[in-house]
Amino acid sequence: MTATALKPLADIRAQVTPEEWQVRTDLAAAYRLVAHYGWDDLIFTHISARVPGPDEHFLINPYGWMFHEITASSLVKVDLDGNIVSPTDHIINPAGFTIHSAVHAARHDVGCVLHLHTSDGIAVSAMADGLLPLSQTAMVALSTLSYHEFEGIALNLDERERLVADLGSNNLMILRNHGTLACGKTVAQAFLNIHMLERACQAQVRTLAGGAKLHPARPGVQELVKQQVRGMKIDVSGLAWGGLLRMLDAKDASYKS
Repeated sequence: MTATALKPLADIRAQVTPEEWQVRTDLAAAYRLVAHYGWDDLIFTHISARVPGPDEHFLINPYGWMFHEITASSLVKVDLDGNIVSPTDHIINPAGFTIHSAVHAARHDVGCVLHLHTSDGIAVSAMADGLLPLSQTAMVALSTLSYHEFEGIALNLDERERLVADLGSNNLMILRNHGTLACGKTVAQAFLNIHMLERACQAQVRTLAGGAKLHPARPGVQELVKQQVRGMKIDVSGLAWGGLLRMLDAKDASYKS
């Protein structure tokens, strides 16, 4: 069987507001960055971003596109009922809609939701004690971490109520026996949050593989890190995001099309 080429898409920049185009560009960049770091799972995970404005729409990937192929124009706009509201020949992942619509409907402070199936994230999701305070990165993640029990492939819309109840006001979640999830006010914040969680999971898996006796941080230090994170005045996600975009632009700036 020969490979099927992607159908070329027109640049839709002139058809959307400048605010939506900026979100589209940032979201496409997040897809490319997930691919760059090797966090993608063929076509089977998803990142979404809220469209600015009163319509309660969000953007998500066209089902069937690899993450390194995503562009600003290819993203599909949907409403909270799952209706596609932008002209497209593509469909969206039903499980992706379940997870992302749940968060966007319940958390209006969230502009971006990012869900992954990395090997390290899945490994930690299957550990009875979950994420352990073994590293600074883990303690940063633990300051805003929730857990949600596995209920099967996320095709049951009734699960949305339980998912958002478990998430609460936190911005990170470990989906048991499944993977990881991060939220943020912006795409930049969501990406930095998932980066922290994934690095923490990777460090934990490597530490446990070493077989040495563990040395978790003291409870008082864990609480101190939580307060330090919550009291931070600088938006470090913006600083990191600028560097990430410069890296992407040098590598392949086609995500902006």
